[in-house]
Amino acid sequence: MHIDIDKDVCIGAGQCALAAPGVFTQDDDGFSTLLPGREDGAGDPMVREAARACPVSAITVTEPAG
Repeated sequence: MHIDIDKDVCIGAGQCALAAPGVFTQDDDGFSTLLPGREDGAGDPMVREAARACPVSAITVTEPAG
């Protein structure tokens, strides 16, 4: 799984960190970021829900081709 956070779109609502706290956090400025070592979602089933919960659709989750 590949997770992309568009930092230009993120407003720091924190919904992703609430939905999947084992993958997402907020940086010092309050914007969404991935926890170190969790860049691939770490198998967390809530990653897609976190993307859906983002009020500005700043998170994209894709599966690698192949």
